[in-house]
Amino acid sequence: MQHVAIRRSAGLAIPALVVANIALALGPWLVRIAQSEGHVGPIGAGVWRLTLAMPLLILFAWTERHRPRPAGKKRLIAVAILSGLFFGADLGAWHVGILHTRLSNATLLGNCTAILFPAYGFIVARTLPSGKQAVALALAMAGATLLLGRSYELSARNLVGDLLCVAAGLAYTLYLVAADRARGGLGPWTTLAWSAAAGIPLLLAVAFALGDPVWPRIWWPLVAMMLGSQVLGQGLILYAVSRVSALIVGLMLLLQPIVAATIGWIVYGERLTLFDLVGAVAIALAVLLVRDAERPLPADKMGLNS
Repeated sequence: MQHVAIRRSAGLAIPALVVANIALALGPWLVRIAQSEGHVGPIGAGVWRLTLAMPLLILFAWTERHRPRPAGKKRLIAVAILSGLFFGADLGAWHVGILHTRLSNATLLGNCTAILFPAYGFIVARTLPSGKQAVALALAMAGATLLLGRSYELSARNLVGDLLCVAAGLAYTLYLVAADRARGGLGPWTTLAWSAAAGIPLLLAVAFALGDPVWPRIWWPLVAMMLGSQVLGQGLILYAVSRVSALIVGLMLLLQPIVAATIGWIVYGERLTLFDLVGAVAIALAVLLVRDAERPLPADKMGLNS
């Protein structure tokens, strides 16, 4: 019966990841609307994304109050707070990068977590990738190089945006690792609540330091971002991340660039060039190869809680 429950849990995690990544892919579009129509800066948008979500996160965390008291609860709360600092860095870098590159690049490079998170598993387990996995990592780096090179050819401003999105992807990987470690003891919603509470003052301080506008003229893009990206997107990601392998999580993250590229094409006329397509296909093939060559690792060695 336990094996059946585990399989059912993993089966639910796949559609959860699909819904989460579609919701998250709408984020860059909403950041642009908030900036152009709401006159709120990209970092200010991140402040509201977390602040507006806090009442719901606290309410959902309250439903987890009957969980058994975990050993080392203070340490787990500290880890959850650390995850919030990483997530604040992710939002700050990504939201600024979104305004300085195309939607497809922002989501593709911002989701370099698709490679970094599986790579983390091998580092923790002290193992080397197999032949297919090594080829996949090389393909991913080649794809990212093509996208960065093409962006520089079009505009040096795009290169800055792309690099910010890569930095955001690195921060998001660290967030994902820390949040999952805390989630195992605290519960997903409690972890998200502590994480958001830590990210808000960080983003607010950076917004004030840079003179980034915080108070919006219109609220609906920020409310949509809060519900879609923070509550639905991050909530489902955190639900699924320890129910399937890091490789599956990485693969599903590539749904975001597909959705974002479609939005960019329809709304902003951002047509992909041959270089863009080759770079995107290379990264997609990389994650598919990693998925195909997956070597199951023990949960404790992957750093994923059961």
